[in-house]
Amino acid sequence: MKKLGGLLAVVSLFCAAETMARPRERELPGAGLVRELSASYDDALQVLQEILHDQTIRGTYMFDRDKTLNEAIMVESTPLFERWDGPGKVFYKVRTEVVAPRHFLDSADIGTVAVRYVLTSVSPERTRLRIDATFVEKAHRAAHASDGTVESSEYKAIEERLQAVQSAQQEAADAQRHRESIELAQQSLLRQREDESSRLATAQSSAQDLEHRVDALRHEVERRVKAPGARLKAAPFLSAANIAELAAYTEVVIVIVTPHWLGVETPQSQRGWLPVDQLEPLP
Repeated sequence: MKKLGGLLAVVSLFCAAETMARPRERELPGAGLVRELSASYDDALQVLQEILHDQTIRGTYMFDRDKTLNEAIMVESTPLFERWDGPGKVFYKVRTEVVAPRHFLDSADIGTVAVRYVLTSVSPERTRLRIDATFVEKAHRAAHASDGTVESSEYKAIEERLQAVQSAQQEAADAQRHRESIELAQQSLLRQREDESSRLATAQSSAQDLEHRVDALRHEVERRVKAPGARLKAAPFLSAANIAELAAYTEVVIVIVTPHWLGVETPQSQRGWLPVDQLEPLP
């Protein structure tokens, strides 16, 4: 019996040592806080990284005069949670040397607060986030579950920051659309001005062509009297009666053409005949 009692005592000591070496399994009322975010995985990950590096664990504190728990750090892993074998990517943030933190059930002594975040893509526009929080005493290795305040506070911070990011993205998108609209209007106005300039240039070119044609036609149908002047005849004969004396360089319009005489009209609307050799082209 003495040997049996001694064996039982050794077994009891071994079990006690094992219990002190490992944290007790958490007794969560549920599976932590699980929510879906209306955001892409990349946007949610960006915000989560900011939260992981801000050195703050929300929803708990040590002393009433200071309502925040700072000096937390991001870690790759921690033995304070069991190994995560589910879907998604896991992140951790811990704060050591915490004295009886608030909002952890029956917390006491000095220990470590650890928060686990699991991020999973649900769809291109939705992401699932799970948050768990625990406090493990340093001496007794007893684990104390959060009453949910830490998880909800961390989620609220992530959600608010994500909304700010999405709002900034929306403002940037709106500003880009506004700039594109202005650029489109400017391009439309520029094209309109180019079209107007093209039409104006075409009209000016047409007007110049018309002027050239009128000038060419004028040179074809108009002549001027050679110096020192000439007599306007009533008929195409030298012996015909004189109608008027035309000074040198008087411009006349040709109305009839014959081999040796031209029927002309003067600026005074007088009509008569002049020999071809007494007229010359306009300069």
